[in-house]
Amino acid sequence: MEKTKVLFVSQDITPFLKDSPMGLISRHLPQGIQERGREIRTFMPRFGSINERRNQLHEVIRLSGMNLIIDDTDHSLIIKVASIQSARMQIYFIDNEDYFHRKFVFRDKNNAFFNDNDERSIFFSRGVIETVKKLGWAPDIVHCHGWMTSLVPLYIKKAYNDNPLFSDTRIIMSIYDDDFSEALDVNFASKIKYENIAAKDLKHYKKPNFVNMMKAAIDFSDGVVIGSQEINPEISEYLAQVGKPVLPFNSSDKYIDAYNEFYEEVLQAQPVE
Repeated sequence: MEKTKVLFVSQDITPFLKDSPMGLISRHLPQGIQERGREIRTFMPRFGSINERRNQLHEVIRLSGMNLIIDDTDHSLIIKVASIQSARMQIYFIDNEDYFHRKFVFRDKNNAFFNDNDERSIFFSRGVIETVKKLGWAPDIVHCHGWMTSLVPLYIKKAYNDNPLFSDTRIIMSIYDDDFSEALDVNFASKIKYENIAAKDLKHYKKPNFVNMMKAAIDFSDGVVIGSQEINPEISEYLAQVGKPVLPFNSSDKYIDAYNEFYEEVLQAQPVE
């Protein structure tokens, strides 16, 4: 029997960024799931604050070289990789000079939210999917962590749903307390638009803020994990209405087995169309 394949997509993985609850889960969960007999791949953005020499990142030439068009502009997709030897796992990094060669993550030195965070999210989400296509690796589950990954469910369920690599893929979205108060670019919905994505699929993006991005991610996910002890109450209320499989928050000593069991539940449930 083939191993279940799990693709982890996260905006934060320890030790590449400053330790955070999301980063620690995104570091230890893939290792734990791999040790439980599943095959994994793990992706994050190559933020400019990541020291390439110290973390031994190197470019994967065979996967790089593609251009992604966002808002009528070409952006080159560079793929880098680093190993976490103690965990026997690799991390793939999505890189681009326009979006990720700055020494901060989401805010500048004056704590101002980057005005292109919307495009950075689009580029990262599409970059992950295109790289997985190049790898020819069909994930049974895609598990997303953080708002920057929240477009992955939409793209896989709509834009790439006719690709055989993703035709049976189940999506799980982890919801954290990574809220931001700013609105994203008013043209976010038109920038997201892609083949097979209809206007009705973009309803939440008419007002592009954190809550609406997560609502959209929930709509196109097959299951939801509560990754923080407390999450935005509006999102909690929305979850209660939509009737998705939901895994409540689990403590650090229990979450890996709980997530592993939840994967089985989602795999056996009726998929989102």
